[in-house]
Amino acid sequence: MAKKQPAQTSGREGSNFRPLPMTPQEVAQRGWDSVDVVFVTGDAYVDHPSFAMAILGRVIEAEGFRVAILSQPNWHSCGPWRTFGRPRLCFAVSAGNMDSMLNHYTAARKVRNNDAYSPDGQIGRRPDRATLAYCQRAREAYPGVPILAGGVEASLRRIAHYDYWSDKVRHSILLDSKADLLVYGMGERPLIEILHRLAAGQPVHELHDLRGTAYRLGARAALEMRADLSDSVLLPDYDAVRSDRRAFAEMTRLAYREADPYGGRRLVQYHGREAVVVNPPSLPLDEPQLDRIFALPFTRRPHPTYGNSRIPAFEVVRDSVQILRGCFGGCSFCSLAAHQGRVVQSRSQASVLDELRRIAQAENFKGTISDLGGPTANMYRMNCTRPDVRSRCRRPSCLAPSVCTLLCTDHRPLIGLMKAARRVPGIRHVLIASGVRMDLAQESDAYVAELARHHTGGLLKVAPEHTHPAVLRCMQKPPIEVFSAFRDKFQRAAADAGKTLHLVPYFMAGHPGCDLPAMIDLAQFLKQQHLRPEQVQDFIPAPMDVATCMYHTGIDPFSGKKVYVPRGARERRLQRALLQYFIPENYADVRQALIEAGRGDLIGDGPHCLIPARRPVPRRGGAQRAKRPGRPRPSRKGPPENPQQVPRRRPLR
Repeated sequence: MAKKQPAQTSGREGSNFRPLPMTPQEVAQRGWDSVDVVFVTGDAYVDHPSFAMAILGRVIEAEGFRVAILSQPNWHSCGPWRTFGRPRLCFAVSAGNMDSMLNHYTAARKVRNNDAYSPDGQIGRRPDRATLAYCQRAREAYPGVPILAGGVEASLRRIAHYDYWSDKVRHSILLDSKADLLVYGMGERPLIEILHRLAAGQPVHELHDLRGTAYRLGARAALEMRADLSDSVLLPDYDAVRSDRRAFAEMTRLAYREADPYGGRRLVQYHGREAVVVNPPSLPLDEPQLDRIFALPFTRRPHPTYGNSRIPAFEVVRDSVQILRGCFGGCSFCSLAAHQGRVVQSRSQASVLDELRRIAQAENFKGTISDLGGPTANMYRMNCTRPDVRSRCRRPSCLAPSVCTLLCTDHRPLIGLMKAARRVPGIRHVLIASGVRMDLAQESDAYVAELARHHTGGLLKVAPEHTHPAVLRCMQKPPIEVFSAFRDKFQRAAADAGKTLHLVPYFMAGHPGCDLPAMIDLAQFLKQQHLRPEQVQDFIPAPMDVATCMYHTGIDPFSGKKVYVPRGARERRLQRALLQYFIPENYADVRQALIEAGRGDLIGDGPHCLIPARRPVPRRGGAQRAKRPGRPRPSRKGPPENPQQVPRRRPLR
């Protein structure tokens, strides 16, 4: 099929473009009698580059393929999978921008109150383990049509993995879904190659040589592979990792060790008589390739079929611009390294400015860019300065336990981009809403000054996560002194700019390595620093994370040392209460935690005490007692019961 050139953008953003079709009528309006690819997604279809389905759909459209979107189909029958007829090439299945179980349930395994990726935040519009249900229905609808599984859910479940919600080790999602191929990571490269080879008549079972893909082998082929594993890394098999926690930790260590796109090798894991093969990761996109993606004709809006319905995730990123992808921070509780990779891929300044100009001309634009960032705000054009060393490096983080001496930490390209963004006609403010990596920012006083003077709208999000050294080591985060030093530098810069600005630090409860004394250490720090967090993060073990391995096994997979794990609902509740020790409703839990930890000295009326000797009584009407003059009044609500994760609402680093 002839390759088409992407349409050029001009005029008001989205005014000259159509979204990808979601109905047979839209397919007919394009003059198509069939489609090549049906993308099945658990999210509402928003044609915005912050949404994976929009990016992949537009990339494939630019390659000349006919693409249709099947968004949040009713999975109780295969009828919706027949909406567009039999696709010529394949079904491409994704649970959405989040793992469906993480999307549905809180850390306490309670159903969330809303779904940020659904119209009006409605829940129940996708099944649990959506990838499995969607693949099954696709197979029922049109037997023989190749099925590609991708997205975050499939990517993070590509090998045997611990599933927090069922509390057991599950097979690779390839075996449970029976997908023909799994595309993991950022899938543009492998997806383009797969579709062109399918269009050329090559059967899907021959597409086993592509980077960024995984596939399953039946008993005979798996047996044959055992004869020659010289170019592969053999992971502990499923039966071993299910029954032996040290084998699970070793599997995790090997998987991360081979996750580098330049030096990683093929992984093989046996599941009984069958095998799962994970090819090395895709090579990162270079700057021109990334620029071409963001120049595609996105309407930057939800599909018109949603009418006036509000999609919460879209509201957060409507006027944001991504300048990079990937992250080399290596936080153990974060999935970025396993999905987007450690190599930072940055757009050119010209590409970013072009997108800003299009946004500035859009209808209803209010003049403020809500975010100029990505997974982390200040990693733009930063990577290893020694490519020859990078291909051999096996460090899980370029920043922990300290910043690597070979890492480029030059903020000047980012500062230049920020200055240029402010000069775009029609843009009054350019804010940074992505989390700022504080240890990197410490390397550049000029960046901190620029951030404070021009790009902070009152609050800046940072993520120290904890204070206790042992917990921070488990998290792969820098010492708390980095936060204190950055805060001082940022506040001085704000004062020099004549502004009053505040940091919003995020802290986490229940992480592996964290016991009650460690949480008490954090609570004391919060009291000393006059910090009263309104939201609390509860650690949730997501598939394939290093911290999830620690949670399941009680072992650090890199050091092999034992790690304390707070497992029970009661201890997790006590840890959460300590983060908000100042809320009267938490008094009983905080008191119990202090007594159990042997810290009764922190109960009383002294200045060092966390809680008074007697339980405080809220004022009439439920209001809390006012705090002493000169300090902020605490929130009367406490944290939301079911905080919903949406793009860049909190810093990922």
